[in-house]
Amino acid sequence: MRISKSERMRYSVSVRFSPDGRINVSGDEISISIKSPPERGRANRELVKKLAAHFGVSEDRVRIISGLASRKKIVEVL
Repeated sequence: MRISKSERMRYSVSVRFSPDGRINVSGDEISISIKSPPERGRANRELVKKLAAHFGVSEDRVRIISGLASRKKIVEVL
């Protein structure tokens, strides 16, 4: 799925820690599995990378709006 440059989307994201790397998108909700530990922002960086690749945008167009220290996050794709 690609996001056009003029489109802005907000998603509710649930994070799981698992090596399978799954991304499930249903409407405005995303469930994603990541490998990185939630230490020093590693998990958040992996989350941004995976979502950017999934939506076909650069990493600087994916922002975590809320939930930096939580498994439940609000993410914006610009």
